[in-house]
Amino acid sequence: MLVVNAGSSSLKLSVLDHDRLCGAQELPAPGAAIDPEQVAAAVRDLGPVDAVGHRIVHGGERYVEPVRICDDVLAGLRGLCDLAPLHQAKSLKALAAVSDARPDCPAVACFDTAFHATISRGAATYALPRAWRERWGLRRFGFHGLSHAYASRRAAELLDCAPDGLRVVTCHLGAGASLAAVKSGRSVDTTMGFTPLEGLAMATRSGSVDPGLLLWLLERTELGEQQMAYALEHESGMLALAGSADMRDVIAAAADGDPNAELAHEVYVHRLRAGIAAMAAAMDGVDVVVWTGGVGEHSPTIRAAAAEGLSFLGLRIDDERNRGATGDVDLTAGDAPVRALVLTAREDLEIVRQVAKVLS
Repeated sequence: MLVVNAGSSSLKLSVLDHDRLCGAQELPAPGAAIDPEQVAAAVRDLGPVDAVGHRIVHGGERYVEPVRICDDVLAGLRGLCDLAPLHQAKSLKALAAVSDARPDCPAVACFDTAFHATISRGAATYALPRAWRERWGLRRFGFHGLSHAYASRRAAELLDCAPDGLRVVTCHLGAGASLAAVKSGRSVDTTMGFTPLEGLAMATRSGSVDPGLLLWLLERTELGEQQMAYALEHESGMLALAGSADMRDVIAAAADGDPNAELAHEVYVHRLRAGIAAMAAAMDGVDVVVWTGGVGEHSPTIRAAAAEGLSFLGLRIDDERNRGATGDVDLTAGDAPVRALVLTAREDLEIVRQVAKVLS
């Protein structure tokens, strides 16, 4: 299978045979730019495939499961571009380019929002006027669902236990970051909402901000809507607080005593601890906490700082294992009642699984 993943600055193409990586190419794709000729050449270089799986950021309320792509589905996906303007249009351009290069291959859309379609009404609903919610479909969707789905399932495999009854908090910490509460293999709550701006502080995104503060700025300053939208998405988060969007730089500067980096680290960990505790509360407890994504996999400092404030939940990690963690590893300290795992993010494997399910 060919897995197509349009990111913020690149287009990743991977060919997998079940869980074996047969080949991959990463093409530059800044902004919403997709070069169809480059895509076609890369697809040819990767060789013949039986099917294609596309990561699509937003499925809205209509697409809550992976779906085989046809003209009707394409029209539906175009209608969702307003919900994710930075990502959806780019994914559709990649889809069109790959389809032109492999017109005879069945293609399946796999959605980052779909895994969270099972969250409760209480978790999904904003306390806004009903007329607004019904007219514009205002609700919490959640994102990073492909990563959360894989991580929760992989956690059950590593612990050699059935997913039924297992309560997992999955922490997808990368440039974008979100948490999910996964009970018995189903998402019951998550930190991102109508857009990926809600929730944790991130690399360049603000995370949750008092909407009254934003209204105050719009009413009383020269800031306009477009300027504010760009700042919240691209000029906030760790970049705004510490001057760098790279968590490695933030941690190094904080260790050297930089007050801005120290504040950024404190804000990040505060939001992370609070979010993990909230996800545990949504499941009436937690059995496993999983760290994944670039920061989650590679920052022992963040993992240790988060766990340090969550010992009341029963989460304790082994310092030596934490410092040397690579790949999929158990960090649990001694007989701590809550298991702590680091897992490599494999959205590609989740897409392969979903494509196989649809086409079978």
